[in-house]
Amino acid sequence: MPSFFDRLSSLRANFAAAGIDGVLIPRSDEHLGEYVPACAERLAWLTGFTGSAGLAIALKDKAAIFIDGRYVTQVRGEVDGAHWTYRHVTDEPPADWLKDVAPAGARIGYDPLLIAEDALDRIAKAVPAVTFVPLAQNPVDAIWTDRPAEPVGAVMAYPEALAGKSAADKRGEIADILKAAGEDAAIITDPPSINWLLNIRGADVPFAPIALGFLIIRADATATLFMTPEKLGAEVRKTFGNHVTVEPRTALAAGLDGLAGKTVRVDAGASPVWFAQRLRAAGATVTAGADPCALPKACKNAVEQQGARDAQARDAAALCRFLHWLSVEAPAGQQTEMSAAEALVAFRAELTEFKEESFPAISGAGEHAAIMHYRVSPESDRAIQPNEVYLIDSGAQFLDGTTDVTRTIWTGPDAAPDLLRERFTRVLQGHIGIATLRFPEGLTGAHVDGFARHALWQVGLDFDHGTGHGVGAFLSVHEGPVAISRNSRPIPIKAGMLLSNEPGYYLPGSYGIRLENLLIAQPAAARPDGVKPFLEFETITWAPFDRALIATPLLTDAERTWLNAYHAQVLAKVGPHLAGASASWLQTACAPL
Repeated sequence: MPSFFDRLSSLRANFAAAGIDGVLIPRSDEHLGEYVPACAERLAWLTGFTGSAGLAIALKDKAAIFIDGRYVTQVRGEVDGAHWTYRHVTDEPPADWLKDVAPAGARIGYDPLLIAEDALDRIAKAVPAVTFVPLAQNPVDAIWTDRPAEPVGAVMAYPEALAGKSAADKRGEIADILKAAGEDAAIITDPPSINWLLNIRGADVPFAPIALGFLIIRADATATLFMTPEKLGAEVRKTFGNHVTVEPRTALAAGLDGLAGKTVRVDAGASPVWFAQRLRAAGATVTAGADPCALPKACKNAVEQQGARDAQARDAAALCRFLHWLSVEAPAGQQTEMSAAEALVAFRAELTEFKEESFPAISGAGEHAAIMHYRVSPESDRAIQPNEVYLIDSGAQFLDGTTDVTRTIWTGPDAAPDLLRERFTRVLQGHIGIATLRFPEGLTGAHVDGFARHALWQVGLDFDHGTGHGVGAFLSVHEGPVAISRNSRPIPIKAGMLLSNEPGYYLPGSYGIRLENLLIAQPAAARPDGVKPFLEFETITWAPFDRALIATPLLTDAERTWLNAYHAQVLAKVGPHLAGASASWLQTACAPL
């Protein structure tokens, strides 16, 4: 097997024939999603980096890899620093690096199916001395001789009893959005949006029950789905009726050409630039607009909200059984990061409704817990030792909902150090700050984010990731368009949105802390002197926070009241589903502070 340096050398050997001096290699597929099939893991194949987001730029004699704050530590353990320069994508953006190292007039190639128009425009405008060249063939594919085949997972019809709304009603809703905007059609490239809109689910990528494809939705509520025909059985096609036609992926270019003379919406921030380029060449008018499914999908209807509550409650019993098991095993030092993650999957697998994990569990002990998106492997696996921090961030896919929860545990048996308890408690205070927040409608995630950081900021601490992300309804565990983050898009939080609440703190080389529950944004009760509607958050995740890490004197009376009330609810909701030693453990874990 060629080394990663051999692969980089082979990539460079093809530059001359392609007429380029360098190339962009993003970590994405044709849908620009987080979870990609094995055949699209080009960045990992070329560099060794396995994170869920990143970008590489290879020039003839230099190369750099750009990652966000989640992967600052991980990238150094996976990518050879002798051949790749590490860069923080926000603090040290790609354009700045190209300005410094790319010669004037350099031609940088890119695959137009793997980068959004907005992203390409930003970097191109920032580096006017460089020309960006669309490539007909991806240069990595040209040298990846054993590249896996594209997935062909079977598609299933998602019952309206779980979706809460018929596919026909959803298509009508999207058609109304297009008509109101004066648009004839929209291109949908995001598979979760397509799966939500058509009430289907699939099995093309790990951890997300989605079928990959593309869709044209028109203002008359008709649609054309471009998807490998073998995925779609007769029963699924029957649910489409006469208003949704199915074409193979190879017909996509012709389908776009058929929109000549039409006004077509393309999400310039989330769709590959190839779509806008093809439409313009065909004579269509392209309008840059958000995926029209994104916001309706994010605002869960009453049925989807109940499904989320049910899935979280079911998941809580498995998680609490695991936490009890860990309380026995961890002090003895008999388990490893991998065996603990496998144990949690086994507890979840006992639930008949469990389908799969919603992402690879982040199971990190000690210094590994400080790697925000650490993924344990046989090479990195280590024992969970007594008297250290263990962080487990995990989730599940159930037919009625998607879960995501993080707990940070002190393995004992000795008492946790005071400084560690103080920092854990400040993270907990940030978590409570979000959970108890009431805020006026119209605020975005950037407005809310600071409440999760306040207690940390008071002592000069912070964390380098967002506080929360959207979660799908038996779809992707990471869902837009809203996030709780200082860098979030200016889209207001709305009632029905399912969001995570996960502040943290990380001391590289020592430990990491993250505490995560899921929340549903709900209308807050009106007050007599209120001048505008407010929202608040409903917590739907149920598992105790580790008392061994809580410095109770730091908590305000209101924070302690919330925590005691939360633990009482955990005991009431989860206790009846536990027995024996697990039930006794939960009573102790949820006792009032």
